[in-house]
Amino acid sequence: MTLALSIVFGVVALICFLGGINVVLKGAMGFLPKETPPQLILDNLFRFLGGIYLGGGFLFTYAALNVESIGDTPYFLGIMVGFSGLGRLYSRYKLGSAGAYFNIVTVVEILLGLSIVTLERLR
Repeated sequence: MTLALSIVFGVVALICFLGGINVVLKGAMGFLPKETPPQLILDNLFRFLGGIYLGGGFLFTYAALNVESIGDTPYFLGIMVGFSGLGRLYSRYKLGSAGAYFNIVTVVEILLGLSIVTLERLR
């Protein structure tokens, strides 16, 4: 179970690194139509959250490398990952689907969160 938990943490770390770098570099304007005027507050908040996302990659990398010694932390990390998927699910409920890719990502994030909690429980 420890190896499986390390692998799941590694997968989440990779997602955080790639997603965080993408968001920090592009900012909000990279995801809005070209004719949209600059959205300064949105871009500032978007890059801030991207930095948190990127920083999460370091946290999950640490967790993957130190599974044996991090105590109950995997439960909190699993909840964090699960809630990211639930946030996407809430977005879908409020605004509609962002497309098939994001529907898949939502399910994967919820399952990764549940996997982390389950693997820690079984360990």
